[in-house]
Amino acid sequence: MKLVPLFFFLFSVLLVFSQPETGTTTYKTELNISYRSGENLDEYMRDRCKLDIYFPENEDNFTTVVWFHGGGLTAGEKSIPERLKNRKLAVVAVNYRLSPKVKSPAFIDDAAAAIAWVFKNISKYGGDPKKIIVSGHSAGGYLACMIGLDKHYLAAYGIDANSIQKLVPFSGQMITHFIIRKERGIPDTQPVVDEFAPLFHIRADAPPLYLITGDRELEMLGRYEENAYMWRMMKLSGNKQTFLYELGGFNHGEMAEPAFNLLLKILKK
Repeated sequence: MKLVPLFFFLFSVLLVFSQPETGTTTYKTELNISYRSGENLDEYMRDRCKLDIYFPENEDNFTTVVWFHGGGLTAGEKSIPERLKNRKLAVVAVNYRLSPKVKSPAFIDDAAAAIAWVFKNISKYGGDPKKIIVSGHSAGGYLACMIGLDKHYLAAYGIDANSIQKLVPFSGQMITHFIIRKERGIPDTQPVVDEFAPLFHIRADAPPLYLITGDRELEMLGRYEENAYMWRMMKLSGNKQTFLYELGGFNHGEMAEPAFNLLLKILKK
């Protein structure tokens, strides 16, 4: 066989195996579902506290990824990541209230309310509530960690945070978020670790935690180092299921795309 035909043969094989898992699975998207209810919701809560769900219609007991968008807790809009489509799993994309319209911990509580909604409702779509992964980029990664580590947020909605199967933050802040520090007049370069920092809630019994960051020399401020310290302290606490990944050559914004490759591998573990 000549070299060129062999090359194209190998390329075609690689292409087939790199395609999303589709088969006969069909998918449906439901938009703008309110995850809060009651008479005490203000107009901003009614507008912002919504989620979209993308799920396989003819599959059962599938995994669900709850996805929180980034934007520094001041911006951003929910959307289903394209890389997670056609994978025989559900994706729930969440909007939450933003600063400065609200102050902390309103956005954290919104994240908890959304995750609780998923636990209580995903079985209606065919999903398995024991297979819920919480992820997000930047501010979304921060929210994922806060809800997964500080158990009181989900407990307020009748859910044990340890029921989360895995936490997979993309470049999440592990110290107190800079927007919360800004509320107090503290500059970005002054680190704070208090009850609004994932690092404050280190515990041995936390769900498996997969910390993914961009290149330490290209990341926002000390984002890699925060995650590395988080990894170390979780290890020292006795947690044996915390992992750290640094994506060399990618900055804070760029790292999300290759991080999805890691997320898809993590889902199969």
